[in-house]
Amino acid sequence: MASNNYSYNATYNHSNASNIHTPYGSGDPYYNESTGFITPNASKKGASKWVKIGIPVALVVVAAAVVGIVLGVRASHKTESSASSAAPGSEAAASQAASVKNQVGIFATATDSQYLLPIYPSTTNTAAYTTPTFNPSKNAALAWPADPFQPSNPSPTSVRSDRPRLIAPSYKWDALPDLIKNDPYLKAWNETIFGNATAYYSLPVVQYFMDGDSGILDNAREIKMRIKAFAYVYRLTKDTKWVDRAYKELQNAVSDSFGPSGDLKWNPTHFLDTAEFTAAFGYAYDWFYDVWTDDQKSEILQNMITYGLNRGVIAYSNSDNLFTGWWTNNTQGNWNCVCNGGLTVGSLAILGDDTTGTAEKLLGMTVDNAKNNCAQAVSTDGTWTETANYWYFGTTGHAEMASSLQTATGSDYDLLKVNPNFWKTGLFHMYVTGPGSLFAYGDHGPNKFSTTANAMLLYGDYFNHPEFVLFQRDQHDAPEPWSMFWYNPTVSGAFWDNMPLDHFFTDELDQWAAMRSSWTDENALYVGMKFGKLQGHQTHNDLDAGDFVIDALGTRWAGELGSGDYRSENYFSNDTQGSERWLYYRKRTEGQNTVLVNGDNQLVTASPQILQNLTSGTAQGSSTVMDIPSDSTALFTGDLTSAYDTVTSWKRGVRLLNGRKQVLIQDDINASQGIMWRMHTNATVKADGTSATLTIGDKTMQMSILNAPSGASIATGPAQRLSTDPPLIDNQTDQPNPGVTVVSISLPAGTYSLQVLFNPQWEGMSSSDFVTPPSVAIDSWSLTSHNS
Repeated sequence: MASNNYSYNATYNHSNASNIHTPYGSGDPYYNESTGFITPNASKKGASKWVKIGIPVALVVVAAAVVGIVLGVRASHKTESSASSAAPGSEAAASQAASVKNQVGIFATATDSQYLLPIYPSTTNTAAYTTPTFNPSKNAALAWPADPFQPSNPSPTSVRSDRPRLIAPSYKWDALPDLIKNDPYLKAWNETIFGNATAYYSLPVVQYFMDGDSGILDNAREIKMRIKAFAYVYRLTKDTKWVDRAYKELQNAVSDSFGPSGDLKWNPTHFLDTAEFTAAFGYAYDWFYDVWTDDQKSEILQNMITYGLNRGVIAYSNSDNLFTGWWTNNTQGNWNCVCNGGLTVGSLAILGDDTTGTAEKLLGMTVDNAKNNCAQAVSTDGTWTETANYWYFGTTGHAEMASSLQTATGSDYDLLKVNPNFWKTGLFHMYVTGPGSLFAYGDHGPNKFSTTANAMLLYGDYFNHPEFVLFQRDQHDAPEPWSMFWYNPTVSGAFWDNMPLDHFFTDELDQWAAMRSSWTDENALYVGMKFGKLQGHQTHNDLDAGDFVIDALGTRWAGELGSGDYRSENYFSNDTQGSERWLYYRKRTEGQNTVLVNGDNQLVTASPQILQNLTSGTAQGSSTVMDIPSDSTALFTGDLTSAYDTVTSWKRGVRLLNGRKQVLIQDDINASQGIMWRMHTNATVKADGTSATLTIGDKTMQMSILNAPSGASIATGPAQRLSTDPPLIDNQTDQPNPGVTVVSISLPAGTYSLQVLFNPQWEGMSSSDFVTPPSVAIDSWSLTSHNS
C-alpha cells in the first residue's frame, strides 16, 4: 500500500494537462502491488520481482482457502476409470459425468505459492479428462432450472417482480443448496466464501484513503468484495448478523468521516470509484431487499442516487464542466465497462422504488454506450486492447452488467454478442497465462479485490465454450459469490484435452504469439512474444515491439517489470512520441525485452507486420503428461523496421526447437546506430563471452550467442535508466527494480543476424541431447528449416 496520505481536492479534474479530457493528464494514483503469497505443499523457491498480480491480502485468504479445500478433497481418488459410455446429451450422460466429477473431486492438487496457478497431478484419467462439454439435464440436483422470468418483449426499464433480481434470482438461490451437495467445486467455493465472510466480519469497516488526487478505488472495491460475501452468507443462512455487518459498511461509506461532504463523496473525478461504490450499494440493496427496513431502503436508495447515479447523469451530460464522463466517448477499455456497469447495476437495483426517474434515465444511456465502447475493447483476435491485467477489470465490469441485465430484465440487449469476436477473449486469457503467470506486458493496474477472472464462467456458458469454464474453475480467484451463479455445473471434461499448444493473435493492434510444451505441467516451456502497435491501448502500454517472456523449469527467466508508479507526474499524460510517460524506465523501450537502437525509445507510430506464424499443430491430449513429438515446433516472425527511423531493416523471430525443449530468438537487423539486445531476469547471471549461465534457486538456463558477430558478448547490468536518457520531470524519481538484472548484447552500427539460444537444463537431459540449429535468415524460416 502507498504510505502517503493525500488531501482531497474537490476542484480537481483530469482535463488539466490534456485537451481530450481523460484522467491520463496527471496520473492515476491507485496502484498497489501484491503484498504476499500463500505457501501450499508444492511451493516453489524464490520470488519473482515481476509477479505483480495485484492480489491484496484480503484475496490471499481466498487463495489459501482454495488450497486447503483442494488438498482436503483430493486425499484419495482413482486415477484410472472406464470411459463414458452414455449417449452425449442424455440424462444418463449428465448423471455419469456428475458421478465421475464427484469421484475425482477437484482436478488441481494445489495452488502454486509463487504464481498462484493450479498444480495438476501427473496422471491419466480416461473418465474425467475428456473432451470439454456441457451435459444438459433437467435433474435439479445436477443443473440449474430454467429461469421462470421470460418476458416476450424485454426492456432495460422493465424488471422481474421477485427479489433478488441481480445476477442471482430467487430460483437460483432455491436450487443452489442441492447443487452444492453434488458438485465438488461449488462445495469448495461455498466453504471458502463462508470463511472469507467470517474473516471480513471481524475487520473494522474500510477506512477512507485518498491515494492521490483520484484514488478511493481500493476502498470501493474492498467494500464491494465484503458486501458480496456478507450478502451471500445471509441468503443461505438467514442470520441477520450479516445484514447488520453489511449495513455498517454502507453507513461508513457515506459517513462524515468518509471523504468530503456533498455529492463528490465518492470521487466522481475518478469515476471508477463512483461506479464501484454504486455497484456495491446496488447489490446490497437488492440481495438484502427482503430484510431491510423501509427506513434503511430509503436511506440506501437516496445515498446511491446522491453520490452515484445522479453523478452518472452529470457525467453523461457534463453539466458541471468537470468532464467526469470522458469515458463515455470512444473509450474501448475497462473504464467504460466498469463505469457503465456500476451505473447499470445501481439503476436496476432501485427500479420501481426510485421516484426521481434517475435510474430510468441512466438505463436509457448506459446500455447502448457500453455496446459501442466496452464491448469493443476486444479486438478481432480476442485480445483485450489494454493489457492482460486490465482484461480482469474490463471483463468483470462487462460480465456484471450483462448478467444483471439478463437476470433483472430478461435480456442483455446483445452486450455479449454485439462484438462478434468477443467470445475469443476467453482464448486470449487462457493463452496469455503461462506457467510463470501472465505475459504481463504494459500496466498491471490497481489491487483487484472484487475483480476476478470469473467472467470466464459466464462467457464459457453463454458462448458454449466449456473449456473456459474448466480452465477458470481451478484458479485461485474462482471462489467468490459470482462463481456460484455463473458456473454451469453440467460441465465436464478437461480444458486441456485437444487444446492446441500454440496460438497466434494477429490483429494489427496486438500481434502476439503464445507457445508452450504443456497446459498442465508447472515446469513447462512457455514463450510469449509481441509485436503490435504502440498506440490505441488506453495509455497502458509500453514501447515494447518485439518484447518476450520465457518460462521453463517452474520459473520465469525473461519477465516483465509491469506498472510504474501511477502517482508519477504525467505518467498517463498521453501516448504521443513526446509523452512524459516514456521518461519512466518501466515504460521506455530499454525497460523491455527487445532491441534498443541508439538508446532511443521506439516510435509510437510503429506498425509492425507479421511475416510468419507457423505451428506443427500439436495439441495436448487427455493426459496431464505430454509426450511431445521430436518434430513439434512453432515459430513467429515479424518485420519491426518501422519501430525506429535509424534502421534500414529489422526482423525478429522466435521458434521452439528440439521437441519444444529449446528456444531461439533471432534478430536480422541493419542499423545506422548502435544496437543493444536486452532481457530482464531475476536470475543470477554468470556471463562468459558469448555464453551465460542463469540460475534461479536450483534451476539453470544456459544462454548463448550462435554464430556470434565479431565483438559480440553477453554483459549484465542494472535495470535502471541509461546515462544518455533525457532527464525526468523535476522532483520525480524512477521506480527501483531490485533483484532484476539486465542481460545485454551490444553491437555498433551495422548489419547483423543476432541469434540467441536458450537451453533450459531439463532433468535427465545431457549436453549431447541439446541441438545447435543451423543459421537461417528469418525470411527463410519454415517449420523444418532448423532441423539438424
